[in-house]
Amino acid sequence: MCTAVVLCATGLLGATASTAYADDPKDPPAGAGKASGDADAGARHLDDVRKKIDALYRKAEQATDAYNAAKEQVERQQKEIVKLARTIDRTQHDLAALKRQAGALASAQYRGGGLPAEAKLMLASDPEAFLDNATLARKGQLAAKRVISQLAHLQGDLQNYSDAATDRWEQLEANRKKKESARKDIEKKIDAAKELESRLAAKEKARLQKLEDEAAFREQQKWLDSGVLDEISNKASAAGRKAISYATAQLGKDYVWGAEGPDTFDCSGLTLRSWEHAGRTIPRTSQEQWRQLPHVALQDMRPGDLIIYFSDASHVGMYLGDGAIVHAPRPGRQVTITGAGSMPILGVVRPDGDPRHHDADHVRDK
Repeated sequence: MCTAVVLCATGLLGATASTAYADDPKDPPAGAGKASGDADAGARHLDDVRKKIDALYRKAEQATDAYNAAKEQVERQQKEIVKLARTIDRTQHDLAALKRQAGALASAQYRGGGLPAEAKLMLASDPEAFLDNATLARKGQLAAKRVISQLAHLQGDLQNYSDAATDRWEQLEANRKKKESARKDIEKKIDAAKELESRLAAKEKARLQKLEDEAAFREQQKWLDSGVLDEISNKASAAGRKAISYATAQLGKDYVWGAEGPDTFDCSGLTLRSWEHAGRTIPRTSQEQWRQLPHVALQDMRPGDLIIYFSDASHVGMYLGDGAIVHAPRPGRQVTITGAGSMPILGVVRPDGDPRHHDADHVRDK
């Protein structure tokens, strides 16, 4: 109910669409034509700025997917390199032990004069004693051959491990460069958007936010007009209520790219910590949340579920019920409540859902 009141008051729920941004119905003052024309031109300019800023932030969110993919590759390859290094170390120890054993066998042969077995048989004063020891001699020969074979095998393994480690290291360096490039790309776009916004006067900034709210309101109204809420009537699970409680307690905190709390958040950082508070571990990014968490149909959505936005799954918000979400919008904005239909919906995932259900085909919003 509190959510519904907040949204109705801000015009985001859509219930007062016809009056949310109505003009004052008074006769325009004399000479208002020129002023009106200037105002229209200013409004168009500001709307163009809004679209450019929005496009830059969207591209930054898209670049985040490349950054996260490279980051995961770097972490995986670092672990593989550590594992290979330990294997190489063990193999080198085994190889050193075998070399010592081979050296001992060679020394024994040297002490024995290095004579072939047939010569020893011919020269032996007691052929029967020689024959009695033939079995032991044969075992010694087999042991020597086994040591030589193991040495060759271990040396081959060591070379393979070394080659694999070199390959992993090269991949690691390549992905580090990709990660750094993606990070710079993200920061460049965010900085460009901030620079555009910084040029605006205080009144223009206030109007810019109003334009953003109006655009979100229009999209929300279209979504509500489709009758979607007529089919959504599910209640939150116990874990979902805990996640909602945490998320809504963060209202007003700044969005910071890559932040996971407790003082600042990005969109998926907020959902990650909210569900962590509810006792569930979920993937860090919106893309991985979309890929890995159980999908549910839009009409089966319940409070606490995560709504994934845009075709590249680059944004996420938590459904609160009554057609609303809580989310961290973008740099320069704070964690807030807005309409669930204010952005293009890709689908819905359920952090505490049945992992067997993961069919994305039927959940995409038309």
